[in-house]
Amino acid sequence: MLIKRWLGSLANRAVALVVVAIILTALLVTVAGFLLSRSELEQQARNQVETIATLIAGELDDKLALRLEALNHVAQNLTMSSDVLDARARVLIRRQTALGHLFDAVYLMDEKGLVIAEHPEDYHQAGLNVSDREYFRRISSTLTPVISEPYISNYQDKPAIMVAAPIFDHRQRFIGVIGGAIALDGNNFLDQFINIRIGTSGYLGVATRSGFVVVNQRGDEAMTPVRVANPVLRDAMEGFEGTLETRSSDGERTIMSVQQLTQVPWFVSASWPAREALAPITRTVDAFVWILLLVILLIAPVALWRFRRLMAPLKTLGIQIRERHLGMRSDPVDVAGGKEIRQVAEIFNTVTDERDEVLVSLAEREAFFRSLTQSAPIGIVQTDVLGRIEFANPAFEAIVGKPAEDLTYSYLADRVDNADRQEAIAGWKNAIRSQSVFRGRLRLAAPDRVIWADVMTAAIQTPEKALGTITVVRDISHELEVEEALKTEQQRAETILRVLQEGVLMVDVEGVIRFANDAACRLLGIEGECVLRNFFQLVTIETEERELTAQEFLSGDDLDSLYVTLRNSLGVPFPIDLTMLHIRQGREDERLVFVLRDDSDRRRQEERLSWEATHDSLTQLLNRRAFNASLVRCLGEAGRQEVRSVLMLIDLDYFKPVNDEGGHLLGDDLLKRLADLFKDSVRQSDTVARLGGDEFGIILPACGIKRAQALAERIRADVEALRIEHDGRSFGVTTSIGLTELTPQDSGPREVMARADEGSYIAKSRGRNTVVVVPSPPAG
Repeated sequence: MLIKRWLGSLANRAVALVVVAIILTALLVTVAGFLLSRSELEQQARNQVETIATLIAGELDDKLALRLEALNHVAQNLTMSSDVLDARARVLIRRQTALGHLFDAVYLMDEKGLVIAEHPEDYHQAGLNVSDREYFRRISSTLTPVISEPYISNYQDKPAIMVAAPIFDHRQRFIGVIGGAIALDGNNFLDQFINIRIGTSGYLGVATRSGFVVVNQRGDEAMTPVRVANPVLRDAMEGFEGTLETRSSDGERTIMSVQQLTQVPWFVSASWPAREALAPITRTVDAFVWILLLVILLIAPVALWRFRRLMAPLKTLGIQIRERHLGMRSDPVDVAGGKEIRQVAEIFNTVTDERDEVLVSLAEREAFFRSLTQSAPIGIVQTDVLGRIEFANPAFEAIVGKPAEDLTYSYLADRVDNADRQEAIAGWKNAIRSQSVFRGRLRLAAPDRVIWADVMTAAIQTPEKALGTITVVRDISHELEVEEALKTEQQRAETILRVLQEGVLMVDVEGVIRFANDAACRLLGIEGECVLRNFFQLVTIETEERELTAQEFLSGDDLDSLYVTLRNSLGVPFPIDLTMLHIRQGREDERLVFVLRDDSDRRRQEERLSWEATHDSLTQLLNRRAFNASLVRCLGEAGRQEVRSVLMLIDLDYFKPVNDEGGHLLGDDLLKRLADLFKDSVRQSDTVARLGGDEFGIILPACGIKRAQALAERIRADVEALRIEHDGRSFGVTTSIGLTELTPQDSGPREVMARADEGSYIAKSRGRNTVVVVPSPPAG
């Protein structure tokens, strides 16, 4: 209340305006400077955090690469037989003094995963079997150096990583592994990384993409799960690399940079709290606020004194205006002062003179209003404050069927049907009391019928009192009849749509569902009514190439029988034949109609036919047609492969006697077992096919002829050992196998198949049950 009284003075308001202007100007300058400085400072902080993360990631890559290269170099110098390796293991491992400076422990393992020597021997790991370790399985299968994922070591259950390289004998046969262990909580290069700081409270961390901490300055132990609640860390586990602003686990704004390592699937995260990075700009803003308060304290008293001097003539002007209004003064008001005050006095004198002229013209205006409403096409009624009709135009007379002499001085409420009369009276009273407009749909009583009308009533009043009301009436009886007919037709159409098997729905330009039948709701994954839900938020619609967006449906053309995949709110996919139509396209009330036909049966039939066209019905292997297509693709990649791919053709020996003596069912059973044997013998990336009655083919991408020959010998032996007992007799077959490499010089699959086929013929000529390698022709 005290503030309100103080602001009642114009001088005080002017002072307040000056102070507010100063504050707003200062605030604008402060905000602009703060945003510009903050943006620049934030960018500098981002660059600093990103630089540190990049340097740390590069240094870790270099150190891991150095250790991997050193181990691989030592492994290449250990070329000897497995017996010599076992006998001299302890001597060999003690000689690797250079590795002792790079690793916490160095181990020698044989080809079965048994630790045969270690240095130093304090860890007592000799004799342990590590064949179940991830790094040993990887190195024994890929025969390449590896850096393992973090694991819990056998020594005191401490976390560690293993850098390992395979050892081969003089014939390049795998005979063992040399590995270097790095303790994640040991005194090594990872421990040195912990001492690097970002500011005073920033921190670094290293984690694996599989979601485990390697090292962390915040005190998280190695091998603990990464805090996936942080979206940046969650994205980093999927390969993200960059710098973003996020929030830490305690909700603090943080600038975080993530850099991926190239040697291992790890990433480095550097975090710097924004409060520390942006601290300089905060101190500048605090200083500016204190300076602003000091300026206001100095300027406000001076401005108050000056404004009161300038506003003094207004008090005299107010006295003269009051005297003129009460009739105590007949002369025009006249005061000294500023230009604006004198202008107010002149305006008051002018308004006073014009007021008399306005009162004279009111009668003329009323007559004009009455003549204007006479020709209006809608009913217009004027009443006094009691609701008695003072004027009604001919249109209103026609609506209620009464002449003007019967309507004048009667109550307007009497023309309203009894069912709506109380509502109308309450609405009219409220319009007069609150100076608002009453709108309603009422029934009017006519001599022979009930008339529906849209009614709008507004008060006629001056600032001192209410004079009456003006009411506008529009007959809508025919419109309601049309609406009822349209509603009946709409209900009939909805009933038909609801029993359709196809999903039918209509959405507006915002994607809100305005109509949907039961089939559409089921496809959307919603139990019950799905109207007023957002269609584009409930589903995703995808073609074979990409996902279709809501904007594409709105701005695109109509769609007819587009085959798509609809994934509903429950995540269930449906193959759909989609039709989409625009209604009133480009207008504000535009609608989209979607027809969704479940296409699951047709697509399953197509998939079945496609599978049958490429597979052998008996053995479930690929047929010759699909095999030739795979061979063509493999030939196209031959020029880009470091290790050549190999084609293997297998021809069964003595299969006809099995069919003749044991019967075709026994022959079919043998072919199925052989197909399972071939599939179990090769890699998942290899291609196995039945090319004819007793002929099979295998494509071995990037295998190399030596490994392929060893695989062929194993298959030959397994087939020879396979026997089927039937009616007291034992049946079996052997194989004649031809091998050849795929080269960039091969003109096509026929040339390669001919070479491999030649190998199988040679094997048969040598007495069958043999593997023959046919070399590829020399380049050129």
